Amino acid sequence: MSTLLIGDVHGCYEELRSLLAQVDFDPAKDTLWLTGDLVARGPDSVEVLRYVQSLGDSVRMVLGNHDLHLLAVYAGISRNKPKDKITPLLDAPDADSLINWLRRQPVLQVDNELKLVMAHAGISPQWDIETAQLCAREVEAVLSSDSYPLFLNAMYGDMPNSWVDGLTGLQRLRFSTNALTRMRYCFPGGELDMICKDAPGEAPSPLKPWFNLPSKVLDEGYSIAFGHWASLEGKGTPPQVYALDTGCCWGGDLTLLRWEDKQYFTQPSLRPKSIEESA
Repeated sequence: MSTLLIGDVHGCYEELRSLLAQVDFDPAKDTLWLTGDLVARGPDSVEVLRYVQSLGDSVRMVLGNHDLHLLAVYAGISRNKPKDKITPLLDAPDADSLINWLRRQPVLQVDNELKLVMAHAGISPQWDIETAQLCAREVEAVLSSDSYPLFLNAMYGDMPNSWVDGLTGLQRLRFSTNALTRMRYCFPGGELDMICKDAPGEAPSPLKPWFNLPSKVLDEGYSIAFGHWASLEGKGTPPQVYALDTGCCWGGDLTLLRWEDKQYFTQPSLRPKSIEESA
């Protein structure tokens, strides 16, 4: 039995299957963790969703910002951008089934036995594990409800950028969504900066990558796995923090971490390398 963690797939279906073949993935005994952004930018988003859905309980995934954008396009809230390459998915005969399955997936995974946490972008330095789980459950509840278009319409925006227990309603949901699916940099007090996308070392002072600030979750003994930040190339994080997005859809690699022995496996992209990074 293996626990297999894979970074952002972004519609790279052939690379996903090839990478899983390297480790002899067996859904009857192995568990596959996915960092989100299953869709967009790559060529085969519909095949990725069909395959992941078919794996049932063998998968523990989280939603990413591109997955949420797909839901917003489907709900008529956001524009379908040609560069996202999601039109074949939207036009697929099983689109309704796939997208309604997708919106019922979690935004946070926590395994207390493995002491492992996964979120697409990371965990706010202002949260402990209990708060992170509470906020994730709130987002998941509204996404799986009939009122999910209202939430998706309100999720776009960069404020509030600081966590306080008194946050309520859509502001609370927006902060939680930004922290879990969009965050890269924070100010020294843990406030989110939603603008800077520079590589570490190039960001203006006083911004720091979220994982370089004191973390209540790490102090509680958990490790954190995340995707979202392809320009990290899987490097530069402290112990207990694992960056798994290595930019497959931009011509990089798709990366897998086998948790039990911390061994990495990679599958090169089947497309030419691009300098663009996901938003």
